[in-house]
Amino acid sequence: MQLAEVIDDGFLAKYRSLLDAEDAAFDELEHACEDGDRAVFEADLKVWREAVERKLNYLHRLGVVLPPGIAV
Repeated sequence: MQLAEVIDDGFLAKYRSLLDAEDAAFDELEHACEDGDRAVFEADLKVWREAVERKLNYLHRLGVVLPPGIAV
C-alpha cells in the first residue's frame, strides 16, 4: 500500500488526537520537572512514554514508520 493511500481524513483525525495526547502528557511532565517533584515526574514520564508509544504503534501499524521502541 502506498503512503498516499494511508493518509486520509480518518488517519489525520486519529493522528491529531494522538499528537494532542502526547502534547498534554509532555506539558504535565514539564510542570513536574519545573516543580522538582520527583514522584510526580516519574508518573508523568510514564504517561508521556505511553502516549509516544501509542502514536508510534499507530504509525507502524499503517506502515508509515519502522517498528517503535523506547529504551527504558
